[in-house]
Amino acid sequence: MTRNDATDRTIVPIFDFMNRIPGGLMLIPLVLGSIVGTFAMPALEIGSFTTALFKDGALALIALLIFATGTHVTARTSGPVLAHAAVILTAKSLIPATAVVLLGLAVGIDGIAGVSILALLVAVDNSNGGLWLAFTGRYGDKRDRGAYVSSAVNDGPFLSMVFLGVSGLAAIPGTLLLAAIVPFVLGMLVGNLDPKWRDVMRSTPSIVIPFFAFALGTGIDLGNVVRGGASGLLVGAIVAPFTGALVYFGYRHVLRRGAKSGIGFAAGTTAGNAIATPAIVGAADPQFAPYVETATAQVAASALITAILAPLIASWVLKRQGGLTVVDEEGREIGEGKEGSPADGPAAPDSDGDGDGDGDGDDRDVRL
Repeated sequence: MTRNDATDRTIVPIFDFMNRIPGGLMLIPLVLGSIVGTFAMPALEIGSFTTALFKDGALALIALLIFATGTHVTARTSGPVLAHAAVILTAKSLIPATAVVLLGLAVGIDGIAGVSILALLVAVDNSNGGLWLAFTGRYGDKRDRGAYVSSAVNDGPFLSMVFLGVSGLAAIPGTLLLAAIVPFVLGMLVGNLDPKWRDVMRSTPSIVIPFFAFALGTGIDLGNVVRGGASGLLVGAIVAPFTGALVYFGYRHVLRRGAKSGIGFAAGTTAGNAIATPAIVGAADPQFAPYVETATAQVAASALITAILAPLIASWVLKRQGGLTVVDEEGREIGEGKEGSPADGPAAPDSDGDGDGDGDGDDRDVRL
């Protein structure tokens, strides 16, 4: 054994273990962050770089990931990307939100089974864009990753306020939508002007996802999840398969993605920052104020439960349909999602920077 071999030997295969769990690169740090944020938040508030990275850095890191995703969307592929984004936005947000509003018109804002219309709407009309990028970064191509722009529309209180606005609520914060898509548009611009930036940004997902997931997790108080109780668990258990199935059908029958259609189930999530939406809506219209505390707890439970269920369901469907394969930005297969294969661990070292892991300077895959 050479000196370098001894130095580089893996003592604990942390990265491989995280990659063996569907969405593990995000899910594990998210859960760890929620534990630390609930029981040891002062340790993250000592200031300087510690606070910046582990508590306050989520938005900046997600913005970087959005920029990196944009660099891989060319003028030639922007049409398919927008088509995927439209399907996700329609199936994950517009259809479920419309169903909740119709339910509210039928039963009132009290909702059903102890779950208010406010909680239901906030849980179903948005998605965890970070988890989507983490999952599609492994099993999807640039069309799937670029479809993250749908999260720019459904993220935060925007759609909730739009749908509740049918009854005369609140102004629509259009600047929030603009601010959310600027990094993606800039990434597209830079990537099309200078394709070398695509290679520079290629490793961004593996670098930033664990860190922004941990930071997002610190905002999920496990006490709120517990207070959400059975009703919160029920909301999450419904959101993941129901909204995920709608996106799946869109992938299968509209986008014609075949074996890769199971990716759609990865969209069946509630975003972590949706936890703040009930309070925003309650401030906009006092009639929702009595529901804010309970709705916040239920949405927090849904965010955590869906972050676990959605990638598990998506992986199960992909495996059954033969689509659990790791692909590059162009959709070229680089590994099988089977025991002991590259899909269960990190990609092979890419010494030449062309993204195919073969080190030969040629971006075509080497097949035996």
